[in-house]
Amino acid sequence: MIAPVENTLSHSITGSAGQTAQFFIPATASLQERRPRTLKHGDTFAVLDHNGDVLSGPGSPEGLFHRDTRYLSHLYLTINDKRPMLLSSTLRDDNATLTCDLTNPDLLDEKGRLIVGHDMIHLRRSRFLWNGRSYERLVLRNYDDRALRVRVKLAFAADFADLFEVRGTSRAKKGRHLAPVMNEGAVVLSYIGLDDRKRSTRLSFDPIPTEVECDHVTYDLDLAPRVSRSLFITVACDEAEAQSCVHRSFFLALRDARRALRTSSSRATSIVTSNEIFNEVARRSISDLYTLITDKPEGPYPYAGIPWFSTVFGRDALITAFETLWLDPEIARGVLGHLAANQADHIDPACDAEPGKILHEVRYGEMAELGEVPFRRYYGSIDSTPLFVLLAGAYLKRTGDLATISNLLPHIEAALAWIDDYGDRDGDGFVEYGRQTDDGLINQAWKDSHDAVFHADGTLASGPIAIAEVQAYVYGAWQAAADIFRLLDRPEKATRLLARAEALRRAFDISFFDEDLGTYILALDGDKRPCRVRSSNAGHALFAGIAYPERAASVVRTLMSAPSFCGWGIRTIASEEARYNPMSYHNGSVWPHDNALIASGFARYGYRAETARIFEGLFAAATYIDLRRLPELFCGLSRQRAQGPTFYPVACSPQAWAAAALLFLLQACLGLEFDPGNSQLSFSRPQLPATFDEVVLRRLQVGSGSADIAIRRSGRQVVVDVIDRTGNIGVLTIV
Repeated sequence: MIAPVENTLSHSITGSAGQTAQFFIPATASLQERRPRTLKHGDTFAVLDHNGDVLSGPGSPEGLFHRDTRYLSHLYLTINDKRPMLLSSTLRDDNATLTCDLTNPDLLDEKGRLIVGHDMIHLRRSRFLWNGRSYERLVLRNYDDRALRVRVKLAFAADFADLFEVRGTSRAKKGRHLAPVMNEGAVVLSYIGLDDRKRSTRLSFDPIPTEVECDHVTYDLDLAPRVSRSLFITVACDEAEAQSCVHRSFFLALRDARRALRTSSSRATSIVTSNEIFNEVARRSISDLYTLITDKPEGPYPYAGIPWFSTVFGRDALITAFETLWLDPEIARGVLGHLAANQADHIDPACDAEPGKILHEVRYGEMAELGEVPFRRYYGSIDSTPLFVLLAGAYLKRTGDLATISNLLPHIEAALAWIDDYGDRDGDGFVEYGRQTDDGLINQAWKDSHDAVFHADGTLASGPIAIAEVQAYVYGAWQAAADIFRLLDRPEKATRLLARAEALRRAFDISFFDEDLGTYILALDGDKRPCRVRSSNAGHALFAGIAYPERAASVVRTLMSAPSFCGWGIRTIASEEARYNPMSYHNGSVWPHDNALIASGFARYGYRAETARIFEGLFAAATYIDLRRLPELFCGLSRQRAQGPTFYPVACSPQAWAAAALLFLLQACLGLEFDPGNSQLSFSRPQLPATFDEVVLRRLQVGSGSADIAIRRSGRQVVVDVIDRTGNIGVLTIV
């Protein structure tokens, strides 16, 4: 992820230590102020206002985007030159369509006389995306007792801005716009970039408008009383030919879009609880996950988030796959396959690539193609590679799918070799990061803000940096790989990896645990000086299992103390630290995915009550948020009675690893584990959150069987009841 910086419009800024922070998202316009509506399918997404319009202007993130280019930068509907009034704006529960209900304001003639009173015409806009196109149906219905004549105008423009331009990066030069091409039913807007690629937006209209111009169309409509008229608009990205029948295409595409979402989401375990509000949160989370998933040749792949990160990110997808492994392991299989197919196989300093390294980010826009940003195929993340191996082991443990892991084995071995050959940059036994060129990301862990790694006095750490959680991931990767090699009948390799993991665990405890802080330090800088900062990173040591059991109580206590736990969740940085700022991206905010991983670590070490507290905090936050949707992050200000959380201005929403956070937390609370070899499910010391009395899980799969299971509160006990099962599946409860 790239961190936002307040009021940044230049190509880069300089941090307090003289470091250059590049490619940042300027916080010049708050997404929370706009509260946009978003749609996505494949490599296309839309950011719309509540009326269904795209409002152009400085700092506007709205538009129709395809493969990192904005193909529609303005779309504005008027009736008799007045903007309709909003009645409601609603996304379907499955995110398939956006429906905007509008009505007319008072409509006056040229002399100021009232010709149509307000609220006489109902306008309903229905829009969805499918295969690189935006489909819209506009229905107008006259509720007056007399016939009305109105003029409907739809203004449009396409700036073909690169996503990084939209985010605030300035460009010295741009390509050229071609003259619009018009015919009676369509307008084509085109642009040839500096990469010599032609990009085109085709707007098709049905029925044929009364007037077609290069920047708008108009319809003069006669509306009889109680009669409806429908207009259809299709906006196609890089489509050469107009569709033969726009209105028919709308209904066929709508059917296909809904069917595809229904088919993919049906893989997931169904979750129904006694708390109806949580059921709404869970439904939205599932819908967001499958909306963000894009089908790749290797399988389903969750894009990171809208609007800034709707593309392949390695770290985000790997963590999302961890979070969803229990309810849909097919996501993990798709993530592993796609990242394996794009694993680096040579050294390329410009994109921080080294043999065996796992992808960080892919971009398709003009600026990436020209090298104006380094993210065309970028490998600058230190954690994606060990997380790849860690996920492979977790997938095997969850599914028993040894065939898939055997096919991935060359990539797993290449990732392990990268850890050995390139990860430990100075030979001290820890894995460090440091960019290979000045254009690469300065910080390459998940907290990649330029100021996210610092010392107790606030001084920024210099590299190469050994960040705490990456050592934990490497430990987990070696353990996971040992399990894989043992199952593949390579015991010598497994034994060596286990020995290395144990040696790393000892070294990590010596160098990273700080008795005075009561937790693990944030990092070691390039001079091996400890960054003695209490941070959420320490919780990832519990998630990956590198922490010795005797350290767990102190780490949990520190993370759940008032400086770290704000009531909604654990802050990225404790409030007493030098760079704490609850409104910052990484130095005091609350990230749902971060909390989910930490809480999973708490449960791993037996701290289920604390796991439940984190669950309750994030769930409470979701109840205050539009659409019951947890965003990428929110501010770390302390929770106040009868008040909701404070929103972060440019947080992505939906965001894949945030959408999956509460689902992963539910698994942690229930202590749910899988043993596919014995076709067995187990619930270890299950605990229900305080707001629940029952959770029912349906289609919970293990091995070749599945089960429907109810987990219920009975006095002080939590009991597990098997409602139904298929196949020879066992269910074990460990008290």
